[in-house]
Amino acid sequence: MDSLISAIVDHGPVYVIVVMGICGLALIVERVKVLYFDYAIQSESFMTQVKSYILSDKVEDAVTFCAANEKAPLAHVIKGVLERSDRDDEGIYQGLDISLSEVIPNLGRRLGYLSMISNVATLVGLLGTILGLIMAFKAVSFADPSQKQIILSQGISMAMTTTALGLSVAIPVMIAYSFLHSRQNKLLEEISEYSTKVVDLLMTRHYQPFTEDAAFPDDLEAKKIPESSSKGSPPPSNRKSA
Repeated sequence: MDSLISAIVDHGPVYVIVVMGICGLALIVERVKVLYFDYAIQSESFMTQVKSYILSDKVEDAVTFCAANEKAPLAHVIKGVLERSDRDDEGIYQGLDISLSEVIPNLGRRLGYLSMISNVATLVGLLGTILGLIMAFKAVSFADPSQKQIILSQGISMAMTTTALGLSVAIPVMIAYSFLHSRQNKLLEEISEYSTKVVDLLMTRHYQPFTEDAAFPDDLEAKKIPESSSKGSPPPSNRKSA
């Protein structure tokens, strides 16, 4: 029992760092699969097709097209907007807000754990360093002279090993987190840009712009207010009669 407790105290930080490294690797693989493959879509060609359906007043076909690609967040948001295209402007914006609230949590899901793993792995490595130095100092102070050199070397070895292992986990995890966070932001920017354009397109698709004839009708002269007939007449005389 004493040997087990001693092993946990001596090598506990190492075990913790290894477990955190395995968890971090699993999260990285899962997030790469989701953000780079499952959520990937050719946004330009997708939006070109959706726009052609809207301009042709084929909103139902646009909804069906989005439903076929609904695994992508962009298609899910556009579908939510198109489903409310028969409502007023406020209803369309409400559909956009609802769709965004459904998509945004999925984009950032479990990304925060990667940042936590990176920071905690560094701290656990530092903890192992401190424990190793404590072991080394105890060897100098209290150990039997015949065992002092062995315990001292074990303490220094543990201090260096946990530090190196903690950094070996923290650095790759932090790099992966940076790439995944950048990918998440890119997807959010695309969703925001294209969904806003679809909303504007739905709100203005039946707008009839002014033509030259409408702005400057031919009978403009006939609609002018007649000028006063008294224009140019001499002002009334103020002289008194004799």
